[in-house]
Amino acid sequence: MAVTLALRALGLGDLLTAVPALRALRRHRGQGLVLAAPAALRPLLPLTTAVDQLLATPGLGELRWHGPPPDLAVNLHGSGPRSIRDLLTTRPRALLTHRHPDRPQVQGPAWRPDLHEVDRWCALLEWHGIPADRDDLALAEPAVPSPAPGAVVVHPGAAYPARRWPPRRFAAVAAELTRGGHNVVVTGSAAERPLATEVARRAGLPAGAVLAGHDLGSLAALVSKASLVVCGDTGVGHLATGYGTPSVLLFGPTPPALWGPPEGRPQHVALWAGRTGDPHGRTPDPGLLRLTTDDVLAAAHDRLAEVSHVRQA
Repeated sequence: MAVTLALRALGLGDLLTAVPALRALRRHRGQGLVLAAPAALRPLLPLTTAVDQLLATPGLGELRWHGPPPDLAVNLHGSGPRSIRDLLTTRPRALLTHRHPDRPQVQGPAWRPDLHEVDRWCALLEWHGIPADRDDLALAEPAVPSPAPGAVVVHPGAAYPARRWPPRRFAAVAAELTRGGHNVVVTGSAAERPLATEVARRAGLPAGAVLAGHDLGSLAALVSKASLVVCGDTGVGHLATGYGTPSVLLFGPTPPALWGPPEGRPQHVALWAGRTGDPHGRTPDPGLLRLTTDDVLAAAHDRLAEVSHVRQA
């Protein structure tokens, strides 16, 4: 069986934005697709319906390939040169990647910073002659049940402080939605449990409303059956896109045109003040802070009203 190795040693949202490209590889190459990515993503592999095996790879410089060279290596991680170097250490028979001046012998398209993350990887494959469908984002049904079917999911965390809306604002949203009769739960990673607990406490929610620290399979199940997701520019927002779950997504400093839900899906509302900045900054981005609790609540009530209308129809 021919083996294809795809490198994307990043996080949840990075995996989900690469799903159309991974499925394109599977259609083109058949079985034998190995994804080099962090081990925490393993529960999500069945949801992609594309990846056969995960090679635990925490980040760049940590790809450990044992065995015969892969027939094809695909750089879905970045522009290089480090990601290109990592894949070349596996001695692949062929390599698909963007071109980089440090590796003039490797052919590929130029890196374009203006592309949406989904489009970027589809365009890479298409440059190399592999058709891809950028709308192929729907995830398979989780194998585990939702811990809170029908809940409103509030996810206050994000990878970097620049993308974290203040906890007190998330708490104000959670409290208002709870007063409106909705079952609100607060999620996060194990490291974000103190943040989730703070938001729940400020909102007056019971301790059982904090669902932080669950594995990603349980998180996917929760989002798949939620009535609404409220979060920043995070992987949880991409889970909502993958399941068609209504969402209110708070963007800043990165615009939704680069990382947001696809156009033509009105169940997802991307709020953005129109200001860009450093997505890796150490303090909340000023543009993100322009989004008020009233802005978020108005969008949330609108989405929940639409959900109610659809259920009653």
